Amino acid sequence: MMGFEQIDRTNVADVGGKGVHLGELSRIEGVQVPDGFCVTTEAYRQIVAAVPSIDDRLDLLARVEPDDHAAIRKLSAEVRAVVEGVAMPDDLVAAISESLARLGERAAYAVRSSATAEDLPTASFAGQQDSYLNVVGTAAVLEHIRRCWASLFTERAVTYRLRNGFDHRSVRMAVVVQRMVFPEVAGILFTADPVTSDRKTATVEAGWGLGEALVSGLVNPDVHTVRDDQVVTTTVGAKQRAIRALPGGGTEDTPIEPEQQARQALTDAKIVRLVRLGRRIEAHFGRPQDIEWCLAGDDFHIVQSRPITTLFPVPVTDDQDNHVYVSVGHQQMMTDAMKPLGLSLWQLTTPRPMHEAGGRLFVDVAPVIATPAGRAGLLGTLGKSDPLIRDALQTILDRGDFIRPLPDRAEGTGLPGSTPTTIETDPAVVTDLIAHSRASVAILRREIQALSGPALLDFVMADIAELKRILFDPRSHEAIMASMETTWWLNDHLEEWLGEKNAADVLTQSVPHNVTSEMGLALLDVADTIRPHADVVAFLQQVVDDGREDDGFLDELAGLTGGRGARDAIRGYLDEYGMRCAGEIDITRTRWSERPATLVPTLLGNIKNFEPGAGKRRFEQGLQESQRKEQELLTRLRALPDGERKAEETKRMIDRVRTFAGYREYPKYGMVSRYFVYKQALLAEAERLVRSGTLRAKEDIFYLRLQEFHEVVRTNDVDDELIRERREAFRSYEALRPPRVLTSEGEAVIGEYRRDDLPPGALAGLPVSAGTVEGRARVVVDMAQAELEAGDILITAYTDPSWTPLFVAIAGLVTEVGGLMTHGAVVAREYGLPAVVGVERATRLIRDGQRIRVHGTDGYIEILG
Repeated sequence: MMGFEQIDRTNVADVGGKGVHLGELSRIEGVQVPDGFCVTTEAYRQIVAAVPSIDDRLDLLARVEPDDHAAIRKLSAEVRAVVEGVAMPDDLVAAISESLARLGERAAYAVRSSATAEDLPTASFAGQQDSYLNVVGTAAVLEHIRRCWASLFTERAVTYRLRNGFDHRSVRMAVVVQRMVFPEVAGILFTADPVTSDRKTATVEAGWGLGEALVSGLVNPDVHTVRDDQVVTTTVGAKQRAIRALPGGGTEDTPIEPEQQARQALTDAKIVRLVRLGRRIEAHFGRPQDIEWCLAGDDFHIVQSRPITTLFPVPVTDDQDNHVYVSVGHQQMMTDAMKPLGLSLWQLTTPRPMHEAGGRLFVDVAPVIATPAGRAGLLGTLGKSDPLIRDALQTILDRGDFIRPLPDRAEGTGLPGSTPTTIETDPAVVTDLIAHSRASVAILRREIQALSGPALLDFVMADIAELKRILFDPRSHEAIMASMETTWWLNDHLEEWLGEKNAADVLTQSVPHNVTSEMGLALLDVADTIRPHADVVAFLQQVVDDGREDDGFLDELAGLTGGRGARDAIRGYLDEYGMRCAGEIDITRTRWSERPATLVPTLLGNIKNFEPGAGKRRFEQGLQESQRKEQELLTRLRALPDGERKAEETKRMIDRVRTFAGYREYPKYGMVSRYFVYKQALLAEAERLVRSGTLRAKEDIFYLRLQEFHEVVRTNDVDDELIRERREAFRSYEALRPPRVLTSEGEAVIGEYRRDDLPPGALAGLPVSAGTVEGRARVVVDMAQAELEAGDILITAYTDPSWTPLFVAIAGLVTEVGGLMTHGAVVAREYGLPAVVGVERATRLIRDGQRIRVHGTDGYIEILG
């Protein structure tokens, strides 16, 4: 037993998250917490240990799939029945009785579960276990303590743990026993806006009677928002019901008089006082809080406080200025959380200062949008590439009070593309850039082989300068900008002159030197090598069915008829493209060369869905379609007034875009090629440290920044606790969805398309590849799990170059993230796939298997059934 006064944040293992928070709350000056105590997890451990039959059922539960509801329901009910029927030891009964006598044996109590994985910063577990109100008498308290223990095994609690990777045995149950307060009004206070995430705006929900009516969703409460000690908005809810305590114990649902229903439950003055109290609690815990409160007489009592786990973190700064952060991941088609090694290398690679939050990177654009020229340049560029980010920034600007206007700087905005490129339209420019990049990577591979220890880390950090020199070569930048500017020119002028929307989409099919689209077609060639050999195909199917992740299957192929050729074809493909993977800007992600089985499902799909020679035919068809479109457009232009000039200028632009469009994909390929060389060398060094006992596992280096790993190599000493903390933090970040735009106040600003030209029920997005297609929607979140057939439409969160092998089999593309010039859009145009990107919540609003129509020219999706 532990009284609240004995509990602090070091006691999570003893009293669980809820118990710790009550102990901490009781220590805050000016915060009233109803008195109580905790029955510790040691009592629960002793009870479980005394009942061996529970152990067997826990073994069975651990093996159940999260979606097997019937098995979970049966097994969890069996565990609950055993726990509820257990006899408490006499010494535990005596200790509880003594604590109740001290607090008031005839008083009423709230008996609440407090699991060791509950109300934590990384997982709230809110609502997963049970609470009981107005429990009167020692016998009733003892009974409800057993019920709380048993509630650790409700169906919803078991499912939650299975889905979130928590071991049933590692989570233990304490029980909070707390004196009841019988309030006139109760509710919830969020010290940050739970919808917008704005840390400076608090939200208060209030209703009559006990707060259980709000928590259970029985009533629509009054809702108030408060900012800077002012009630900003108030919505009076229809508070038709209330939960009140019964004299002999328990609660009842009672109706509220009509006159009282419409009356505001809290005065504005009390609302402001409550929020000030909440700010004090927030400051104590160091993060925004979800607080349960009740008002009895004129006093606020705090009965619970937990962290708001759904808020996206805010980048840490050392000033009080307003900042506007734009997500880097939405530009790079990688919105997943990154590990520290990946974050640090990416930051070292890029010249622009970046800010970290939630395992993601952001760029502060506040200084840019504060000036007229910077604002015009950035919003103009974003208007073409990502309208949702542009609209979110415009929303902030329209408020007029967040960004302080600044005059233009004499040196200009420094924005990409602010001045037109003048690079000559010469194919040799592209071939020279590619050859230089390849030669540099070859030198890197040769020179890094013999290095180890501090010398290796010194070499890698020095070589990053060479990576940046190649990546930001002015000629390379000019080639990319030439492609983008010419695309915009063609689309704008041909729509103006001919009414032709997105004409560049067809004109850029099958351009030369596009390493990403070539990668997709090359896997079709691998399929051609394997298709004639039935034993090889059957073996590869077994690799998928067995869920194999090792690369040993490649050697096993050699023993089959045709297997040696299949193995060599796959390895040849990996030699060229094996450094790629989903989320490839994070060096810690597993590359295809490290897990070749990732490619096998796509390879089997190509064998099934295509005839021999499909790769070459696909490229040739795209080339012919591009040439046909070019001749059609030039003919139509010549028929216009001043048509010869327009046709001649358009022809120059078509030649220019086809010269440079393919190169748009190469710099990232060169970068990840270099990353993979670094990764192989760093992991080899990590293995040396594992053998020497410095590291526990080689993957531990993923939770160190590159500079920190350098220090570990130098000293042969590592902070294991730091690695553990970062591993846990990364796990919590994985559950978060990063916003496109985030302010320094924590507000996630949501952009809109603001269009009135859509059919009813249509989903709006950004048109990036022209055409219209109908087909079956296939919602895919993991490329390795994709089961696509010809004619399917791929629906996914984002696509980076690693998804390109899937593009050859689909008829259309829809993504939640993307822009006009991101990789998925570029390749979709080259393959001639109608595509719409930036469709908010597409993977949730479109169900797998639905029939849909993608309007790639106009930018929307219709769900047909």
